[in-house]
Amino acid sequence: MTTENSVRTQSVFNPATGAEIAQVALADPRQVDEAVAAAKAAWPTWSETAPLRRARVMFKFKELLEQNHVKLASIITREHGKILSDAMGEVTRGIEVVEFACGLPQLLKTQFSDNIGGGIDNWNIRQSLGVTVGITPFNFPFMVPMWMAPLAIACGNTFILKPSERDPSASLLIAELFQQAGLPDGVFNVLQGDKVAVDALLAHPDVAAISFVGSTPIAEYIHSEGSRFGKRVQALGGAKNHLVVMPDANLEQAVDALMGAAYGSAGERCMAISVAVAVGDIADELVAKLAPRVRALKVGDGMAAEVEMGPVISAVHRTKIETLIASGVEQGAQLVVDGRGLQVSGQEQGYFIGGSLFDHVQEGMRIHSEEIFGPVLCVVRVPDFSAALDLINRHEFGNGVSLFTADGNTAREFSRRVQVGMVGINVPIPVPMAWHSFGGWKRSLFGDMHAYGEEGIRFYTRYKSIMQRWPDSIAKGAEFTMPVAK
Repeated sequence: MTTENSVRTQSVFNPATGAEIAQVALADPRQVDEAVAAAKAAWPTWSETAPLRRARVMFKFKELLEQNHVKLASIITREHGKILSDAMGEVTRGIEVVEFACGLPQLLKTQFSDNIGGGIDNWNIRQSLGVTVGITPFNFPFMVPMWMAPLAIACGNTFILKPSERDPSASLLIAELFQQAGLPDGVFNVLQGDKVAVDALLAHPDVAAISFVGSTPIAEYIHSEGSRFGKRVQALGGAKNHLVVMPDANLEQAVDALMGAAYGSAGERCMAISVAVAVGDIADELVAKLAPRVRALKVGDGMAAEVEMGPVISAVHRTKIETLIASGVEQGAQLVVDGRGLQVSGQEQGYFIGGSLFDHVQEGMRIHSEEIFGPVLCVVRVPDFSAALDLINRHEFGNGVSLFTADGNTAREFSRRVQVGMVGINVPIPVPMAWHSFGGWKRSLFGDMHAYGEEGIRFYTRYKSIMQRWPDSIAKGAEFTMPVAK
């Protein structure tokens, strides 16, 4: 089911040109009711469909995604702006979760205990929740929905996707491919919309669970409102990811890592590295190597093969980034490379901004405390490993972090003591593979369970314990004591 005839509409832009390329229909509460009703009606039959048959739909869906890999990536680049090779990588990571979902019959297996006492057997099962909802961000219009929908559906739930209204087209292609894969009507639904649709979904009595990825203020709102209405909620929020460069690190590798992790996708990733923590006397050399690389970034339309960084999502977001850069200057940080004011020849109306690099950033500055979500890297200088660890652990966000070092004990201590959900050792963007799980700590995650992997299966199912015995093994007479194994 898709919503197409809403009264309210919103423009969709190509951020590389600034031109309007489409209009997206925004759902009202009536259409939310229709989508939930369709999902609710489909759930009883789908939940009773054998897990193997559900998995076969996922296998077909995966095949169709692979056939449409370039088409999906091109849609993402056109509406988001990231370079095509990055969009291709996003599609690959999304397909990997679908591959994981293909194995759900094995993963839904549970445990059985024979004769725990008195002729009683005890086992457990995991059952689907009902109507589930995914509210997803603009920066990964394909991958993040794939964190949610395939697992929810393979577990026997029905699913409503509310994608970002800024880049909605990928969601519509997902719906088409699910339909071609043989998914029954009502099992997967796309509901385009804004806060009106979100609030209606949060309050709807027939929605059992909501998964969200976005900024921390909205994640906190989704979690509190969804919980208030009695729903299971998983809300992934913002980040301020640090990369610690130890004095013994391979500096060339660290610089390469920072360039890709800070400026890839114009910094519009919740796993982007936005703070480089230079330990000891490594800082001067680190900044000296970074600065010319940042100045030389090739910025332009993401469809051009030579481009390394595309535009940001909107003119409004570009202004926000520029405002935060100005605040860094005002608060005393050294702006080594200033990306503001960049124009790309022939695409002067595009939402471009160059890479920016700050040095001598201090804790408490806005550019260190707030999520910029743009191509801005801040270098913080600390005297030693303990200071670096304390700096990271004091921050309100705890999504991702990295350490570059040649020392195994330093790496071990860091990975155990850092208060962050995803840790990389000489890995700049430690996004877990599909069979692990994605999620942060502190104000980067609201809820108990991380996304996809085994945590995702737990989120999209309810645990039930069953104890059973048959008449000829039932003891005679009433028993008034707590049953125990005999």
